[in-house]
Amino acid sequence: MWLGAVVATAFIVAETILVRLLMGVAPGTTFGVVYLLGVLVVSARWGFGVSAMTTLASTLAYSYVHFMTEGSFLPTELKGWVAVLIFAPIAVLANVMAGQARMRTAEAVQRGKEAEASRDEIRVLADQQAALRRVATLVAQAVAPSAVFSTVARELAGCLGVPHSTLWRYQPDGSSILLAAHHAAGRVNLPVGMRLAFDGENVAAMVLSTSRPARLESNLDDPGNTAEFIRSLGLRSGVGAPIVVNDHLWGVAVVRALNPLPPDAEARVGDFADLVATAIANADARSELTASRARIVAAGDDARRRFERNLHDGAQQRLVSLGLQLRITEAGVPPECPALAEQISEIIAGLTGVLDDLQEISRGMHPAVLSRGGIGPAIKMLARRSTIPVELELAVDQRLPESAEVAAYYLVAEALTNAAKHAQASEVRVSCEVDGAHLCLRIRDDGVGGADLSRGSGLIGLKDRAEAVGGQLEITSFAGCGTSLLARIPLAD
Repeated sequence: MWLGAVVATAFIVAETILVRLLMGVAPGTTFGVVYLLGVLVVSARWGFGVSAMTTLASTLAYSYVHFMTEGSFLPTELKGWVAVLIFAPIAVLANVMAGQARMRTAEAVQRGKEAEASRDEIRVLADQQAALRRVATLVAQAVAPSAVFSTVARELAGCLGVPHSTLWRYQPDGSSILLAAHHAAGRVNLPVGMRLAFDGENVAAMVLSTSRPARLESNLDDPGNTAEFIRSLGLRSGVGAPIVVNDHLWGVAVVRALNPLPPDAEARVGDFADLVATAIANADARSELTASRARIVAAGDDARRRFERNLHDGAQQRLVSLGLQLRITEAGVPPECPALAEQISEIIAGLTGVLDDLQEISRGMHPAVLSRGGIGPAIKMLARRSTIPVELELAVDQRLPESAEVAAYYLVAEALTNAAKHAQASEVRVSCEVDGAHLCLRIRDDGVGGADLSRGSGLIGLKDRAEAVGGQLEITSFAGCGTSLLARIPLAD
């Protein structure tokens, strides 16, 4: 207000001097409009009180300057009063109009600030949604949880603009293991896998005790080694959100900064913590499913192995023994009983056929050559028995874990059977080699191609067999270009 009074006084003085100088050119009333300049300037910048005082002072100055030649402060003639009465309303109107313009300008500035704040909020929300989508994409792609953890730590720090974010897993003894961390440049890097006991007053301990989001505005006066360690990192405030997996508190996501965090930090950290929980639950479910499928396949293989052994040691041996006894009996038949000898010969032929059938069944269940010689000889046996010519490229000269050999054997056997039944191929190429920690199988035919897993073909069984032992099977089958299978089977037993 004092500045407005000074400005108004300066304008009135300057206007008076200017009008006095111009009165030598024309009558004083001609330049009365000059006094409106101060009124407009003051009204456009200051409030009603200063503007009204400026209007009144300008009117008095106008009256004094224009009529002091008549020896009176007020006009003595009618035309003088008319001039004053015209100037005063105009000055008041200018005051009001300038005040309205000032208010509209202030409102426009306020709306601009609100619009800018709204744009900032939308930008923050869009950035967070984009970060959440990136993490959710990783979760949907079933990437390893460790990759999800590191991505979440990085995205958390970026979204909240903090220098430090971490993910911890709670341990039964009350401590926590660091799963992932993101640090601003120049700050101490915490090694993944470090163990920290959260004693005293800190965010992770608060989340552990309540299973709810927690906030700590400052740890400057907090006791305990954990608070001292956090202060050594140059961090004061923190917000944490629980990671809950299958209704159990699993860990915590924490962001830390030097200054207090935004009011919605708990909710924003919680969104990422939920995605971490989903990734962990999905990984656990996949692990349980893979282990279950492996147990089922192993149980089936064991059952077939026992059945094959029982057939070999039981039924087949008894049939061989019966055949020998019948041949002895046939040899002892008198020459005068040719009909009896012929009947015994037919029975021997029937037993031999049954024995061959059992041996075929036994080989299909769990071939003895696989147990004795390994995957190389077993594939050679399959190639000899195939109705389609098979070209082999075998680079395996050692015994492999039984699970890998059994899976590879059945993959090759089923692939050759499918090629014979459906591919109309003239040749099949089979290659087998050890590549690091995997057994690689490549099977390609020159048939009609066009195999489709969605139609329930035998390829589904091959894919299930490979994945049951933790392997992968890639199938390429374009119409007219044959079918190609690439299997990678882990060698871990």
